[in-house]
Amino acid sequence: MLSKDHQNAPTTTVVRDLKKLEDKTGNIYESIAIVSKRANQISANMKEELHNKLQEFANDSDTLEEVFENREQIEISSYYERLPKATLIATEEFLQGKVYHRNPAKEKQP
Repeated sequence: MLSKDHQNAPTTTVVRDLKKLEDKTGNIYESIAIVSKRANQISANMKEELHNKLQEFANDSDTLEEVFENREQIEISSYYERLPKATLIATEEFLQGKVYHRNPAKEKQP
């Protein structure tokens, strides 16, 4: 299930201060890699959740008319289309400090 962070995330493109992203790890590229990995996780979760909800309506014997008349299925799909993109949710989580990350290469250094 998606966290409530998707409600706090913007639904449109946002200009970000790259310094804020860089400050979290000390390296902008590392920060973006972390956000990217988290966005992939969120996207996979959203896709699985949507698939499970739509699976409830699956019926092999649906006629063309039944497919077009299934309002519940359309509402569920519309809801997921209106959600913020996974990258926006992941960036918001990262900036709020809600994403656990570590760099094993940095941990090995004395």
